[in-house]
Amino acid sequence: MTVYTGRGDEGQTDLFDGSRVAKTNLRVQAYGTVDELNALVGMVRPTGYADIDERLEAVQNQLHILQAVLANPETGGEPAIDDSHVQTLESWIDDIEAELEPQQEFILPGGGTAGSRLHHARTVCRRAERQVMALTEAEDVEQAPLVYLNRLSDLLFVTARQANKRDGVDEVHPTY
Repeated sequence: MTVYTGRGDEGQTDLFDGSRVAKTNLRVQAYGTVDELNALVGMVRPTGYADIDERLEAVQNQLHILQAVLANPETGGEPAIDDSHVQTLESWIDDIEAELEPQQEFILPGGGTAGSRLHHARTVCRRAERQVMALTEAEDVEQAPLVYLNRLSDLLFVTARQANKRDGVDEVHPTY
């Protein structure tokens, strides 16, 4: 199998079902942004913390599944993102928050290398969420990808806080 096919040279690409659409199609924009998010999550690892790295690797696999879900115009197929994926994210968030001081005010994104990269990934996750929402408004798309991305942005936020805490980096609060 070769990397180049030439099939996309005129601005079209294949979806999961074999149909061809413009590379500017909402569906392509959504799964392309999820791909970008996946690459950013990959840039964070290794953080030096095995538990964080294991979660991030699992997230990358889930994002790969999400890309396949978004590339498929048919709903209800396999692979799928479902409530169990969201519940896993929520469980991880609860575990991380138990390690952190309660957040009392906004914090500026940044910190150490891992924390900064996680904040960056969080912002791309929010963009992916907005693009999936636009797709949902235009086409019949399952709700689970939208819920998953919403929860994932929360996980990335608390994981950034966790990495910064472990790295000894203080949170900076905005001044008004």
